[in-house]
Amino acid sequence: MVGIRFKVHFEGSIDWSKPYVLCANHTSILDITAINHLCKQPFSFLGKVELLKNPVTRIFFKSIDITVDRSSKISAFKAFKKANQLLSVGRSVLVFPEGKIDDTYPPQLHEFKSGPFRMAIQNNVPIIPIVIHNAWDILWDSGLPLGSRPGIVHSTVLAPIYTDDYTEENAEELQSLVYEKMKLHWEINKIS
Repeated sequence: MVGIRFKVHFEGSIDWSKPYVLCANHTSILDITAINHLCKQPFSFLGKVELLKNPVTRIFFKSIDITVDRSSKISAFKAFKKANQLLSVGRSVLVFPEGKIDDTYPPQLHEFKSGPFRMAIQNNVPIIPIVIHNAWDILWDSGLPLGSRPGIVHSTVLAPIYTDDYTEENAEELQSLVYEKMKLHWEINKIS
């Protein structure tokens, strides 16, 4: 009704019956809707504890999603442990590896945190990199700074990256590989 639509390009086929660590860039609250639109299986979000203050998101983060207080190592450990438990029983977990929405406009792809890559390795599940190209141009962050406009949010779901050849010792290589693949698609297909 507000004129925002979603278009997804899949780099390859995905067996949605298997669990994955879904890694997406994060520039807008529209990213959450984009992920829900493209993912064909139940999954849980790993999100900031502040989402418990919102009456709508609180329902999900108290039941199926995972909150983390980014300023607390204990909270991060508990969130990591809960995500690992979900992965071990076959549920996918979505992580925004940048850890936040960029404060600058237009946003850039920033350095990734190590958590999602360690989770994938420990549970021997593939990572699916997801590049959301232009949600920021339609509705940046929460929409408060610049408002919103109608448009099509374009996303690219990259082929799964398998973690069989990775361990805790070379987890940084996996992190770099995913970052470089996402950055390439972010730069080439930046749509505004």
